[in-house]
Amino acid sequence: MKSIYVGIDISKKTLDICLIDQGLESYFKITNTIKSVAKFFKGLAEKQVQFFVAMENTGHYNYNLYEVLKCYSFKVYVVDSRHVKKSIGLARGKNDKVDAKRIAIFIERNHQDFQCWKPASKQVQAIKILLSQRRHKVKARQGLKQQNKELKIMKDLACVKKIISINMEQIKQLTSHIKTLEKLIELEIKEDKELHQNIKRIKTVPGIGPISAWSLVVKTEGFTRLTDPRKLACFTGVVPFEQQSGTSLKTKPRVSKMADKQLKCVLQMAAMRAVRMENDLQKFYLRKVKEGKNKMSVLNAVRNKLIHITMALIKNQTFYQNRLQMS
Repeated sequence: MKSIYVGIDISKKTLDICLIDQGLESYFKITNTIKSVAKFFKGLAEKQVQFFVAMENTGHYNYNLYEVLKCYSFKVYVVDSRHVKKSIGLARGKNDKVDAKRIAIFIERNHQDFQCWKPASKQVQAIKILLSQRRHKVKARQGLKQQNKELKIMKDLACVKKIISINMEQIKQLTSHIKTLEKLIELEIKEDKELHQNIKRIKTVPGIGPISAWSLVVKTEGFTRLTDPRKLACFTGVVPFEQQSGTSLKTKPRVSKMADKQLKCVLQMAAMRAVRMENDLQKFYLRKVKEGKNKMSVLNAVRNKLIHITMALIKNQTFYQNRLQMS
């Protein structure tokens, strides 16, 4: 069957679309609304052609495309913008039209290397939004706490006391909002029995708490993608890579900066909790430190083990038991 490759550059208000049909390029610009997107893809669906549709992940701005594309049998791919950028080689200048073309060319050359996008469940979508809102609230609360800490140096001034009082009220409100968001996340999880059971499983792992579990759910789309622990560990940025070239370059293996820093940060906190508790991970950590290993390097190894353990529990549909023989 004939194939057409579609690259979409997404912005808040518009979508720039490039179609590549046997080397011939055509361009379209539509508004980023469900009505406009549905009208455009309805016209494409009427053709007896196999479509490969690619876009970058831009967060909320992808929503209208997701809502429409789940109704069609197109092969859809959501690609990392850094992957596209590094694949085009030397390039000068950019605009929305050129970006759409580059995405279309990228998916034409590499579609066989990527897993097709699948729509996430309503519960996972809701958890993703709620967790994002919680993260913003926590960041705002932390900023206010830092302001109060710095203002206490000048607490003798009347205006400073008022500012601290105002900040304290906002901190209380934000804390209340955070608790409400967490309750909403719990309600969404209870709506999906399988997801609820899987979260109960991974929370039995030392160090894995509610935030760690929810973050893993969001990043794996409810444990439907990145189910290979090695790929998830690489995505998270906890796998060290060697840097070697001839005899002039030879460094110790280091983790890559191209990683999901949010999940990496969450797993760092989980690893720090795990090594403070009596379990096999703590024994592993203490033994490696005693051997002279760098503490941060060993913590990174613990993060890697947490990923492998949690994904093993999901795969085997079992609960963690504290009797592992660590190598």
